[in-house]
Amino acid sequence: MSLTTAATARLQSNIENVIIGKSDVIENTIITLIAGGHLLIEDVPGVGKSSLAFALAKSLGLEFRRIQFTNDILPSDIVGVSIYNQNENTFEFNRGPIFANLVLADEINRSSPRTQSALLEAMNEKQVSVDNRTYDLEDPFMVIATQNPIESHGAHPLPESQLDRFMMYLSMGYPDPEEERKLLGTQSPSRNIKDVKAILSREDVLNLQKQAEAVTMEPVLIDYIMNVVTATRESKHLSLGVSPRGGLILQQAARARALVHGRTYCIPDDIKQLAIPVLCHRVIPQNHHGMNKRTAADTSAVIMEIVDKMEIPV
Repeated sequence: MSLTTAATARLQSNIENVIIGKSDVIENTIITLIAGGHLLIEDVPGVGKSSLAFALAKSLGLEFRRIQFTNDILPSDIVGVSIYNQNENTFEFNRGPIFANLVLADEINRSSPRTQSALLEAMNEKQVSVDNRTYDLEDPFMVIATQNPIESHGAHPLPESQLDRFMMYLSMGYPDPEEERKLLGTQSPSRNIKDVKAILSREDVLNLQKQAEAVTMEPVLIDYIMNVVTATRESKHLSLGVSPRGGLILQQAARARALVHGRTYCIPDDIKQLAIPVLCHRVIPQNHHGMNKRTAADTSAVIMEIVDKMEIPV
């Protein structure tokens, strides 16, 4: 086992000590981190969305901030605000919670679209602009956003431009009965999260990200991604297919998955296994009437059908 594989395996094991029975979700979260992306998790309350973010942050020893989105939160509550200092006769910038390595945007779809858009520049450019000044965010920088299903009371759909900024879209789901029984046998799940120890450092994360960028992908696999992306645009079941950005992000995520699995090169399975979480939120099903009618189940089924029918390169 390589040092890289050992490091990511230790990280996954550390998180699995408190997030029980969600190894696939945890792996995809780690892949998103190593690929330098952001993560959107949608599910009903109480299945461990926020706990996953807490456990990841503590396992890495990164600066962590949580933003609780509500219907009255303002953009300045996220990025910060300039305050006039009478003694110095100047304005001083008070940084908001976005200035952290790992930011949990909790229940992001409970805020207005105007406030949601405050994350756009930070997620895409790793910088924020306030009062005509630009402030850089420190690497690594990752946003893990959670949202409740659109049918939940007080939820607002995320705009297309916001959805496109997330590398992956995941759902936690209810645990299996055996796993839930194990969870019920835990004396204090919240205490378990507080007891999580840092096993990797900021420098380790940056090194993993650098290694992922160096993972090779053969031209035949690039063609494979192109074929999948093109098929979404031509599908009779979709009114909007995957953009060129979506193809690039799938390539980026596949490289990170290869690294997590101990390889310096990609294989078709890296692309196939990530197609749904990377692409399902970037397409719109045919005959949908507004975002409220678009579900992950609808789009995931279409992506799965496309990938299953696609010829796998040898």
